[in-house]
Amino acid sequence: MARPRTLSDLDILDAANRLLHRHGPEALTFESLGRACGLSPATLVQRFKSKAGLKRAALLRAWDGLDEMTAALAASAPQTPDGAIELLVGLSHYGGIETYAEGLLLLREDLRDPVLRARGASWKTALCTALDERLSGIAGAPAGLGLLMASFWQGSLLWWAFEPEGQVEDFVEAGLRQFVAALVTRPAER
Repeated sequence: MARPRTLSDLDILDAANRLLHRHGPEALTFESLGRACGLSPATLVQRFKSKAGLKRAALLRAWDGLDEMTAALAASAPQTPDGAIELLVGLSHYGGIETYAEGLLLLREDLRDPVLRARGASWKTALCTALDERLSGIAGAPAGLGLLMASFWQGSLLWWAFEPEGQVEDFVEAGLRQFVAALVTRPAER
């Protein structure tokens, strides 16, 4: 008879993600995870087979969380340009520069793995669709404006990281408001 599991795989993957975010991808080992969650490394190997499998499963769990957060923010944000800003600001709660920088190490892992890269592409589609829905009321808005706004948002996160003064959310919101203002302000016709 099999022994009952003391921790679910999801609980273990959450612990793995905490390790990844605090110490980077190289710090995730069966031994470090075992110490973090109280299970033996051998038990973890039985469940996840390899370090690569463990890392992929943990990062897929993180993508699940980002998908859920994006859907929840999209469901609550109004179908207006201000709602698009609200959605992106809600996705910008990174904390300080160290947390953001560690996140870039995880992004590197996503880009190296085709399965994780596909999850990123899927999230991009969902996010841009949600943004397009909120920007569609702008007169003369071109198709694909959501991708343009998401790209501006990602760039603003990076620019904030070079000079991380103040809250990232405030920096992002100010930039996105300028972005939307530029879209709705048209030069007078000659």
